[in-house]
Amino acid sequence: MTTPPGTAREVFAVFLRLGLTSFGGPVAHLGYFREAFVVRRRWLGDRAYADLVALCQFLPGPASSQVGMAIGLRRAGLRGLLAAWAGFTLPSAVLLVAFAYGVLAGGDAAGSGWLGGLEAAAVAVVAQAVLGMRRTLAPDARRATLGAAAMVATLLAPAVPGLPVAVAQVGVIVLAGVAGLLWLPGGGAAGDPPGDEPFAVPVGRRAAVVCLALLATLLVALPLLVAATGDGLARLADLFVRAGSLVFGGGHVVLPLLQAETVATGLVPHDQFLAGYGAAQAVPGPLFTFAAYLGAVTTSGPTGLVGAATALVAVFLPSALLVVGALPFWERLRRAPRARRVLAGVNAGVVGLLGAALYDPVFTRGVLAADDPMVALALVVAAFVALTTWSAPPWAVVVAAGLLGWAVL
Repeated sequence: MTTPPGTAREVFAVFLRLGLTSFGGPVAHLGYFREAFVVRRRWLGDRAYADLVALCQFLPGPASSQVGMAIGLRRAGLRGLLAAWAGFTLPSAVLLVAFAYGVLAGGDAAGSGWLGGLEAAAVAVVAQAVLGMRRTLAPDARRATLGAAAMVATLLAPAVPGLPVAVAQVGVIVLAGVAGLLWLPGGGAAGDPPGDEPFAVPVGRRAAVVCLALLATLLVALPLLVAATGDGLARLADLFVRAGSLVFGGGHVVLPLLQAETVATGLVPHDQFLAGYGAAQAVPGPLFTFAAYLGAVTTSGPTGLVGAATALVAVFLPSALLVVGALPFWERLRRAPRARRVLAGVNAGVVGLLGAALYDPVFTRGVLAADDPMVALALVVAAFVALTTWSAPPWAVVVAAGLLGWAVL
């Protein structure tokens, strides 16, 4: 085990700022994280960050939140993990619970000018991240080819009938890893820079096994408890623990499961579900905080603050347990020669995956679907120049884009 180099207070402060300004969905969040922790603070290197993103793409749950938890764990131990989760998650959770109580009752964020400005800023943030990761992770012809192939495959995947988006994304990453193993030279590619710093975490393998066993126990015990007692609190916890454990692909993919478990069972009225989903699009941070809204508006069992807290903790608990359970084994695996070739392919695939997401949904929503696409594109260009040429902090660019969007869109 290693001694953490930072403090939980430091981690919380950084992630709180990100939680207040990270609009645009999980792909944009990864761009914000890279700028904050790789470029500005240098808490980890580009390759270690890309390896971490690759791991979290394979784990069920919200990938961006898991990346944040892992960075917090590495920086300040288990307290750092909790601080990262709290700082990044609570702003959107508080806003959605406030909405559930009627603060924004009847409001419709869709089409709002300020939201259009935020989505335009997200395009610039993701574009900056894709270009930066391409320079580091796909700098040669072979890896650039893998990245381009991954991008094309991801963009074409929706045309395949019956193929879920999450399955397609995981499949692209797996194929990129296989291509890396078979096609890339040893170590990833000729001319690679020296190995990135180890992604060591202050957690032993015994604790990792305990966390994985605890998750398995929850998945088995909670349904049995609900069947035996019918307890409303246990039912709510079971619903959201399963949602956080069994869904790949992030917030949008979990929505059908949540709708089936809440609307179809009468736990949440359909119109309230749709209203909450609309509000979730307009707040920063992870979309999984939609669970807090659902917990607050349930028609049976715990509701209000108790229901919101139960749902919020339950939906993110599997992610925390998986991060702690996987990372102690991940560091050794990523150092093996064959694993390095696989990871080099996977990282190139991740660049392609982010490139595809830059177009759809980030660009299509932020520009093509805007009320005035030309004005939205102008905001994107201005935000991109501010980020890349003037080195403006992302949070300032987001705020400025939101104000400009409110004024001109």
